[in-house]
Amino acid sequence: MLALGLLIPFAGTLLGSATVFLMRNKINERLEKILLGFASGVMIAASVWSLLIPSIEQSGGKALRFLPAAVGFLSGIAFLLILDTVIPHLHIKSNSEEGINTGKFSKTAMLIFAVTLHNIPEGMAVGVALAAAMGRDSGITLASSMALSLGIAIQNFPEGAIISMPLKSNGAGKLKAFALGGLSGAVEPVFGLITLLITSAVITALPYLLAFAAGAMIYVVIEELIPESQTGKHSNSATVGAALGFVLMMALDVQFG
Repeated sequence: MLALGLLIPFAGTLLGSATVFLMRNKINERLEKILLGFASGVMIAASVWSLLIPSIEQSGGKALRFLPAAVGFLSGIAFLLILDTVIPHLHIKSNSEEGINTGKFSKTAMLIFAVTLHNIPEGMAVGVALAAAMGRDSGITLASSMALSLGIAIQNFPEGAIISMPLKSNGAGKLKAFALGGLSGAVEPVFGLITLLITSAVITALPYLLAFAAGAMIYVVIEELIPESQTGKHSNSATVGAALGFVLMMALDVQFG
């Protein structure tokens, strides 16, 4: 069951990348906005219901019980900020822009780096949730951790499409675009497993690690997904997509939590 929980999000990315075999041209701009917004909504809801609230509940006591969640959340933001600065990458739609200095890396490689970077916190979130479900009196059930895994897989589907279709439009073959799009999601089960092992070994750090994963995911939403979804035309479509994604993830967590 743990292996399944780790692999479900990766499967979502693979399925999304496979849309390159079904679409002839680049992805419709309005649809892309909806999908970006949807992914944002899912990640925000998952950060709150699946990670931050359990983090606070795990802190115990009444005095400064918010502190572990606050420290973990800010640490997650700082971690992604450092990675975002150190790892060379392009924003999701920047691969089609002209005049970008990518140094020794190709635009394709930079785009893959970007999506891989954004998938790290999602894998961490699944790993820490599964580890919490294994612990006693954690307040997180196996069903709720699987719901989180499923929710991230659902938002990974459009992410896979958003990465593979531009690669195809820029000249990559369908098989190569699918492979590179799917490869960008391979980091999720890897970081999920690493986080699961760390959390299981240091269960007392669970409140901090839950909030850490939440902070890392919120960084991706604020830095990448929301700006991209609100740029240019059809920003209202992105807002609707965000609302739908938020409600879906909230419903999954509340129903199975």
